Amino acid sequence: MRRFGVIIDELYMKHSAGVGHPESPYRLKVIYDALKDKKYADILFEIRPENAKKEDILLVHTENYYRTIENTQGLPYYYIDPDTATNQFSFDAAILAAGGVICGTKYVIQHNNGPVFALVRPPGHHAEPDRGMGFCLFNNVAIGAMYARKRLGVNRVMIFDWDLHHGNGTQTTFYEDNTVLYISVHQFPHYPGTGSFDEVGSGKGAGFTINIPFVAGAGDAEYIAVFEEIVKPVSKEFSPELILISAGFDPHYDDPLGGMKLTSAGFTYLGKKIVELSLEVCKRHPVFVLEGGYSLKGLRESVEGIILSCTGKKEVFETDSNVYGKPNARYLQSIERVKNMHSKFWRCFQVQDSGSIHDI
Repeated sequence: MRRFGVIIDELYMKHSAGVGHPESPYRLKVIYDALKDKKYADILFEIRPENAKKEDILLVHTENYYRTIENTQGLPYYYIDPDTATNQFSFDAAILAAGGVICGTKYVIQHNNGPVFALVRPPGHHAEPDRGMGFCLFNNVAIGAMYARKRLGVNRVMIFDWDLHHGNGTQTTFYEDNTVLYISVHQFPHYPGTGSFDEVGSGKGAGFTINIPFVAGAGDAEYIAVFEEIVKPVSKEFSPELILISAGFDPHYDDPLGGMKLTSAGFTYLGKKIVELSLEVCKRHPVFVLEGGYSLKGLRESVEGIILSCTGKKEVFETDSNVYGKPNARYLQSIERVKNMHSKFWRCFQVQDSGSIHDI
């Protein structure tokens, strides 16, 4: 039986963006409470997070922006933008969230005893190098990827972002980088407005940003098709040494902020398959990083499903792709458009082995 590492800390629940804000401490409380059940006693191991050092956060963020967030420490409330606010605990929670992802990354690189889920907040993938936005302060997954590259000697990292919203901050960080492959499937048009088909990276990073913008309504079958048709083949060609997942659960059908139709079973299937892919391609386990997700029921069921399914403890949801039906033709057309656009960068998307291919 495989075991699953979790990064949890009560400090993550002390960050608050205000009464009634959807990114609330209850998002973690329902998960933390569920994981106290005795059925998890023999499959979970806890990795204690440590604060990210300033120099590690500066691998992604600017000095001025770091100071802006640091200066909110102790203030009752500070508004970064209309959607993004801090309280007196937010800076401490944010450096511990980034540090938690670093600790999870170090663990799979150094020990590799099981996949890791960084159950942290505030979330991160919208945070740009010089500003926070979209409920995000520091870009946790980008910091984890940069730490792996710069501190742990990892040559190639893949980030798979299945959050409802496009991870503009992560994309910006690696847009000209050919050592980090960023793949995002997201609702479009939707906040933050980025993530169109033609955003593919630039300079030496051309082809290393892959966006799959879906109109509202995509469900399990469509997301599984993204995994099978894009994520799996390109990851095998890229051959990453580490896979990080920006695991947002706001594509869930019950989520109040989105229009996608994924079920908890669909997320369970995706989680299990990405673990299998990581073990095949990287020879090590992946790190899941919590992003969005505002249906408490959807969050709890999906996180539990991934952990229980990946450890073989119990098949709480169906994990056979055949039960999810066939993808809608409209979304298959979007997938084909992505493959055609990236065929000049990746052999796996070419009908014939020709054209200009990156030397990876």
